[in-house]
Amino acid sequence: MRVAIYPGSFDPITYGHMDIIDRASGLFDKIIIAVAKSEAKNPLFTLEDRMKLAKTIYGDNNKVDVVGFPRQLTVDVAKEHSACAIIRGLRAVSDFEYEFQLATMNRSLAPDIESIFLTPKESLIYVSSSLIKEICDLKGDISKFVHPTVEQALKAKLGS
Repeated sequence: MRVAIYPGSFDPITYGHMDIIDRASGLFDKIIIAVAKSEAKNPLFTLEDRMKLAKTIYGDNNKVDVVGFPRQLTVDVAKEHSACAIIRGLRAVSDFEYEFQLATMNRSLAPDIESIFLTPKESLIYVSSSLIKEICDLKGDISKFVHPTVEQALKAKLGS
């Protein structure tokens, strides 16, 4: 079985993330959404809440699992789940330098695990969790950027 992990903070998960997950599901037998605690990013949602949102969205998909990891190397999470690849999303050239650095370090730490870069479809290339939170906080319409479950959770959290 070919397993890949897709690590990130997913604060919150967006249609951009979901596009990457759905397309990666066509390349691998199993995709593991690895939700990082990401304390340094000061997330809006708790780790448990972010995992719950992803599980709600993908609960009926037997090709997708959701796990959380508080403070651990991504390559160690990949090894724990016998993953052969780490999926990363690239939206713009500005993402590339950071992602390239991560991929190179991960290859140094775990040469047997490949980094795979996917770009979201053009209509989602500009979507980021940070922008979605800001738009929602300012009472803007986020329905075309996130799953309805995420939209409800954001509105409840931000009082929108």
